[in-house]
Amino acid sequence: MSAAKSLRPPFSSIVIVGAGPSGLLLALLLARQLPDLQITLLDTNKALDTQPRATHYGPPAAYELRRAGVIDDVRTQGFIPKKVCWRKLDGTCLAGLDGSVMERVTEDRLVCLPLDRLGKILLEHLETCGNVTIKWGHKVIGLGEDEGRRKAWVDVAVEVFFGDTNFPGKTWDEQVVATNVYYDFHKFGYEDSQFHIHPEHWYMAARITKDGMWRVSYGELNGLSREELIARQPMKYEAMLPGHPKPHEYRITNIGPYKIHQRCVEKMRVGRFLLAADAAHLCNPFGGLGLTGGICDIGSLHDCLTAICKGKADDSILDIYDEVRRQKYRELIDPISSDNIRRLFGQDPEMALENDEFLKMCKRTETDIEFARQMQIGMMALRYDFSQHFNDAETLAKECGREKNEAQIGIGMVTSITD
Repeated sequence: MSAAKSLRPPFSSIVIVGAGPSGLLLALLLARQLPDLQITLLDTNKALDTQPRATHYGPPAAYELRRAGVIDDVRTQGFIPKKVCWRKLDGTCLAGLDGSVMERVTEDRLVCLPLDRLGKILLEHLETCGNVTIKWGHKVIGLGEDEGRRKAWVDVAVEVFFGDTNFPGKTWDEQVVATNVYYDFHKFGYEDSQFHIHPEHWYMAARITKDGMWRVSYGELNGLSREELIARQPMKYEAMLPGHPKPHEYRITNIGPYKIHQRCVEKMRVGRFLLAADAAHLCNPFGGLGLTGGICDIGSLHDCLTAICKGKADDSILDIYDEVRRQKYRELIDPISSDNIRRLFGQDPEMALENDEFLKMCKRTETDIEFARQMQIGMMALRYDFSQHFNDAETLAKECGREKNEAQIGIGMVTSITD
């Protein structure tokens, strides 16, 4: 039987559960490639989430935002960070990475914009798509499919599609408190982003808006209640931040304590049900791999679904999606993000530059520009070119707007640099 005759008929509708940035991005990518596809987004909330979340989109994520046609809006409302560095608590800079070395290398550079603002941009673009319906306040309480797996449905949310027993991994003992604050770090000579190494007062400080708002995410004691964590915030700021500020010297606009996890589901595809981004895997926020990796999931899923609809692949490609994206988590996202957080509290800051191989590599970039570029291009290994599994791959690659996949730098070169 020919490949064409073995293909299943293209599907005519899709339901996306969760209207966060990942769900909105998938809807937008599909809506623009497949105008005849009916797309429904369901979300438990009544509106976009405004809590302090991730803010930095690595090069692979910027690539997907460009494909969706929103990167110009993201850059206009956000900005491209210049440098990231690792410091001791007293502010001494140990090593860093300079993003400016990538200016003439790729247009898909790290970009910063609070996640809720990205959500608004995506929502505005979706409102121009006539084949997308968003239903707020709809909590999915069940799902199913027929025996032949030709139809699937949701009842209007399984709390988690794969319950806790099938969401392997761990929860860190350390807790994190994320804050958005107006405080002038630049007057202390700080870069756009920095990570502070200290056994107790470890934290990240990164500028996240053009008007001077910063994200400060710091580690806290385990076992404290939300109220206790918030009550400790002034003490933590005074101990950690340059200038040891009192509460009247800064303005916090948002604060959110939360647990951090390293988990990945056993399957990202079961029949006609697919998982991506936070629904499929979680990691700690120090390095931005959760956000960037999730957006890479979305780009991959879009390519596979588009290929099926256009008759370039059958649904077995979704099994490849499952295998590839979980492999990216196991081999890149999980180990690198785990190293990122341990680097902050798991070593003596006085010996970090001498003992930490990653910091040694960062130090080398100060004098070796080509090596600096290789380190930052290495993040593109989070992507995957699914067109190699399509029928007539070259034609579909053009239809999907995907240029040839860049050569991947070895895994040892891959790292993440911001929250």
